Amino acid sequence: MNLVIDIGNTQTKAALFDGGEIVETIFAQSFDSFELKKLKESYPRINQAILSSVADIDEDLIVSLENECKYFLKFNHQTPVPIGNLYESKSTLGLDRLAAAVGGSTLFPEEELMIIDAGTAITYDLIDKCNNFLGGNISPGLKMRFKALHKFTSKLPEVISQENWPEYGKNTEEAIRAGVQQGMILEIDGTISQIHERWPGCKVLLTGGDSLFFEKKLKNTIFVKFELTLIGLNRILEFNATNS
Repeated sequence: MNLVIDIGNTQTKAALFDGGEIVETIFAQSFDSFELKKLKESYPRINQAILSSVADIDEDLIVSLENECKYFLKFNHQTPVPIGNLYESKSTLGLDRLAAAVGGSTLFPEEELMIIDAGTAITYDLIDKCNNFLGGNISPGLKMRFKALHKFTSKLPEVISQENWPEYGKNTEEAIRAGVQQGMILEIDGTISQIHERWPGCKVLLTGGDSLFFEKKLKNTIFVKFELTLIGLNRILEFNATNS
């Protein structure tokens, strides 16, 4: 049984895989050696683990993972992955972007893919039919756009997203919400339409914390897979464990 831990900018996600299938998914503010001990008591068959983090990692957690698992992998930019990586600045490539690309190729091997990760930032990444990661674009995410309007102006309030909003705002709060949310929808749909001109058969996968918000609001056909990064990390773990 595999344990996958993904420590992001705002949330920690963990998943247990058995035979390639997700058994349990955990969402938390943090994950430490105490949480690992509780998990190991519930699932004593955990014998492999991978840890990916955008923040500094608790050394006690690393020591615990090394002691509790027969095989432990700390995912970094030197870790071998089962897809080609044609990104020029590999050392600055977000590990979550690479893991999501591996997840996409695991679900749809040898297909043209665009992976949209709607999280703190929104990223658009491309994978070709040869399972090569080509790179993509990075744009501010939903909450970041709301915060930026408030932070970099003297009078605009900080607004939060809502499921429903008017086409045009009749007050400042409505105007910000309509501008940010509708602007992001137009950006995502426009980016999808642009790639379909180049790759008509390209599959579009949507993941990330805000994926459910955008799922039914986009005109283009998409596949929503919230666990895409976790699936990719599990595939990277299996790939390295097999070749170790």
